Amino acid sequence: ANDVGMVAWLMELRTVEYPQGRQVVLIANDITHKAGSFGTREDVVFKLASEFAREKRIPRLYVAANSGARIGLADSVKQKFKVAFKDSSKPENGFDFIYVTKEDYVALTADRPRIQAEPTKYQGEEVYKVTDIIGSEPDLGVENLKGSGLIAGETSSAYNDIFTMTIVLGRTVGIGAYLVRLGQRTIQKTTASPIILTGYQALNKLMGVDVYSTNDQLGGPGIMYSNGVSHLAEPDHLRAVQAAINWLAYVPSHRGGLLPVMDIRGLDVIERPIGFCPARGTPYDPRMLLAGGEDDSGNWLSGFFDKDSFKETLAGWAKTVVVGRARLGGIPMGVVITENRTAENVKPADPADVKASEAVIQEAGCVWFPNSAYKTAQAINDFRTEDLPLIVFANWRGFSGGSRDMAGEILKFGAMIVDALREYEHPVYMYLPPHGELRGGSWVVVDPTINEDKMEMYADPDSRGGILEPSGISEIKFRAPDQLKMMHRLDDQLKMLDSELESSEFEDAKKEIEEQIKAREDALKPVYLAAATEFCDLHDKTGRMKAKGVIREAVPWEDSRAFFFYRAKRRMYEDNFVDQLKAIDPSTSREAAVNVLKSLYSGDWEDNKAVSAFYEQDLDKVNAKIGEMKKAAIQAKMDALKKELETM
Repeated sequence: ANDVGMVAWLMELRTVEYPQGRQVVLIANDITHKAGSFGTREDVVFKLASEFAREKRIPRLYVAANSGARIGLADSVKQKFKVAFKDSSKPENGFDFIYVTKEDYVALTADRPRIQAEPTKYQGEEVYKVTDIIGSEPDLGVENLKGSGLIAGETSSAYNDIFTMTIVLGRTVGIGAYLVRLGQRTIQKTTASPIILTGYQALNKLMGVDVYSTNDQLGGPGIMYSNGVSHLAEPDHLRAVQAAINWLAYVPSHRGGLLPVMDIRGLDVIERPIGFCPARGTPYDPRMLLAGGEDDSGNWLSGFFDKDSFKETLAGWAKTVVVGRARLGGIPMGVVITENRTAENVKPADPADVKASEAVIQEAGCVWFPNSAYKTAQAINDFRTEDLPLIVFANWRGFSGGSRDMAGEILKFGAMIVDALREYEHPVYMYLPPHGELRGGSWVVVDPTINEDKMEMYADPDSRGGILEPSGISEIKFRAPDQLKMMHRLDDQLKMLDSELESSEFEDAKKEIEEQIKAREDALKPVYLAAATEFCDLHDKTGRMKAKGVIREAVPWEDSRAFFFYRAKRRMYEDNFVDQLKAIDPSTSREAAVNVLKSLYSGDWEDNKAVSAFYEQDLDKVNAKIGEMKKAAIQAKMDALKKELETM
């Protein structure tokens, strides 16, 4: 049997992506040892195992089943202390203090002090009033909290340094719950696995009434999957472990390593048109864009990613945004896409509040709310520490700016998206899908200037980008007086009436002409309002976006799969070479490093397919150039040192 309630393994997993094996560190509570509680020895094992994973830069998995920080009492003192009653004949009247006899005090402080006490008199006898109990046993109380802080800090560091994941297979309490959140990625078993800060019995005692009947009411999947603490909810142990292995399939074997690119021959085709295309003005499931699906007739319509490769996470939380991982031509990618349909945000009633009731909030599609903005930022941070390239299918009309959402910290969470993208270390592709819109503040928080070395923006020719929607722009910049001027400039009948009005000398005739003009204007108003709106809309099309340099290219949706595959493949090679060149000379800009690569290639530099083929086929040529530059840099340093020595 274990004498420490924490176990750690260095495991080698042989998977489809890594048939030669990949290493992971697995840490688990031993719930058979003191209910899986965290004492100082457990904390040390956890910390050392996590540090080992960070040192090797390999994934760290934690299987959580515990009862929180260990609680104990000093048994050596418990067997000896006595109670100084106010009236020993009537103990029900209460007591004054706890004490030990002189003999027991000497025994309890002989080798090392297990108590702190002060001498006093009780019933004419010299005794020692106990002021503090230290105990000789380990892990009785506050030292366990110090250990909990130790592993909380370690887990926070681990999330930033390596891939971390928690699989909750039993209750996890207190520090166990915080470790779940600090490790971020969480798979929770749907039964008997609550994530809680304290048990329901303790809360009932605190409130003096039996409000809660199970821990699931506090931290079961109904709470934690719905609020984004749990990324996935699985029905049993086996499926939870399977989900963890499937998740690892998208992640490099070690932080900063090469992506596990799969050979998709026989599963899908890279250069194929995308079968599913949304219709303008018709709500649709955004997952159809990503993964494809069947139409009303049962015919399969392919999506953007490889068939059956899209795995959604955080599906129970903030449903106006969809996030997950998928493969594009075998390349793993993180993905964020807008939900264009109205979603329901259900706020459960708290049993502790008799006046509370369940609230169902309708959240419009194509709008960022506080929860969905937070979800977007959280997902981007997760993808960053998984070393994944990211594609965002951007279709947002803006942020929800009502008083409730402003009070709900929408500004904070929107700013978090900018922070997450600024720190992103891998390629990010923003793509406006067909009939998609990106407007106002929602454009601002995803604009490529946030992280110019990594971010790129593209758009389908049928998408739109601008500050306001055309109808809103026309109300401000193309109002009714401007529309009337346009009528009188373009309509032949109005031009004729204007001419007659100007030449008429009789008031009665003028009045009649003015009435005819008014009638004609009223008849034309709907058409010219539509024309004004169309005029405003033409300012938001991809032609202007490209001309103004806010997008790199207009990419038709039907061809976008092949385009982004070759672009992503090219960037995989290119970024690796650029990093090597920057390592030779840290002052080298990305542009300068790319120009070095460009000098080695004689073809069309804008042809992603051709350039990626060049990197793949002429790898030795590129490596030779990098080696040559590295040798020159070393020689330059040696010459500089030699010159410095000569002047000394």
